Amino acid sequence: MNKTRFSKAETRILEQFWKLGTCSVREILDSLPEEERVAYTTVQTLVYRLEQKGALRKVKKIGNAQLFEPAIDQNEYRSGLVRDLLDLFGGSPRILVSNLLETGTITLKDLKALQNAAPGNKNSRSRGGKGHA
Repeated sequence: MNKTRFSKAETRILEQFWKLGTCSVREILDSLPEEERVAYTTVQTLVYRLEQKGALRKVKKIGNAQLFEPAIDQNEYRSGLVRDLLDLFGGSPRILVSNLLETGTITLKDLKALQNAAPGNKNSRSRGGKGHA
């Protein structure tokens, strides 16, 4: 299931499951902000697609309602997306970050803040953030 792709809509539904845990289609629909609400059958279709792709699994049935839970870990999913994104830039984090800077998606100030927040980067903070690049 590592290379399974999800649509934006599927990812949005999966995010709600990560947030809420085990729940029904109705609970997912009700948890969406008003501006993102779609028909019950649309959410149901997305849930069934995610189940077919191995991202969700049925855990039990209560009356007519099926309860589902995430079958994939959110952090693993995000790590996979980052790896895929890096692959688009030849595996080079430098080229990726350069592109983000060129497009204005991040600023040098953002980059410095990330550098200072990086685990194990106490030395650069104690020297005023002027660590080796």
